[in-house]
Amino acid sequence: MHKNKSFHIGGVTISPGQCASVDFEIAKLYTHSPLSVIAEVIHGKKPGPVLMINAAIHGDELNGVEVVRQILGRINPITLIGTIIAIPVVNVFGFIHKSRYLPDRRDLNRCFPGSERGSIAGRMAYQISEQIVRRCTHIIDLHTAAIYRANLPQIRANLSNAETNEMAIAFGTPVVIDAALREGSLRSEAESIGIPVITYEAGEALRFEPYAITAGVKGVKRVMRHLGMIRQSKRRSTVEPVIARATRWVRAETDGILRSHVSLGQRVSKGQVLASISNPSGSEEIQTYAPQGGIIIGQQTLPLVNEGDAIFHIAYFEEPDNLVERLVENYLDEVVDDEGNEIRFGIGTI
Repeated sequence: MHKNKSFHIGGVTISPGQCASVDFEIAKLYTHSPLSVIAEVIHGKKPGPVLMINAAIHGDELNGVEVVRQILGRINPITLIGTIIAIPVVNVFGFIHKSRYLPDRRDLNRCFPGSERGSIAGRMAYQISEQIVRRCTHIIDLHTAAIYRANLPQIRANLSNAETNEMAIAFGTPVVIDAALREGSLRSEAESIGIPVITYEAGEALRFEPYAITAGVKGVKRVMRHLGMIRQSKRRSTVEPVIARATRWVRAETDGILRSHVSLGQRVSKGQVLASISNPSGSEEIQTYAPQGGIIIGQQTLPLVNEGDAIFHIAYFEEPDNLVERLVENYLDEVVDDEGNEIRFGIGTI
């Protein structure tokens, strides 16, 4: 394989086998203070894919930040094939303020490709698109559920794109959702210019959750192996992902205090009681039932609900639900085992 060439991004030149922190000024606040995004670039000695791994496009989604940190700590630029562009925190403003949104209350992940002269959200989306996204060949976008919700580790992707489909399967979560592209999202913008993107969802906002972080690190490494960026592992994953044919949110039918009777990853049957909602004294109570059988892939964690709140996210599959439930259980057991091994034996490079 030929030696790699120098990599140019954000006015910085990075030689093969070297690393650099690149500061992108993407907007200014009303104080005239610059709003910058830092990208950690690892440029391998040998040419290959340019993979962007980004987190905290919603500023309160922290698990992905730790996934990026751990991946950066394991990559050896001498043996890396290709280039990593890692952005631990995309939405810096939201991250500082522990908020999902930007100061104009806009969702950055609904503002792509943005505008050079638009709102602060539009300007950020534009600069990220033009200066970073267009330099990539593949993207892994790391997310969690919104505040007071938790997601089972899962991949969301446009599976009609063959490259995206391969990345989604390679990541290795037991559940893969064939998710339509949402206008204004990073995923939609990147795929419109030919860059395959997968979105990893796991855990809850404003938390570090070991199972979600470990699963994320394992998945990113699997995708890197699939792309030929790092050496293949002798240990083969036992996870064979299944594709959800549909998903549906179950909503609260009344206001009150929620007591959940099911948990993430659990199989539920049509008509099964998912939760009880009562007034504070318990004198009035109604049950919430599963509209059909499936697997719980997301749920509200706050026990206080209003009528219409989305409280359970259920995925439906062509495969038998008990098979999917076993896959989820085995996967989470594997994640916990690997987490313990990394604590005992330390973290090596890849």
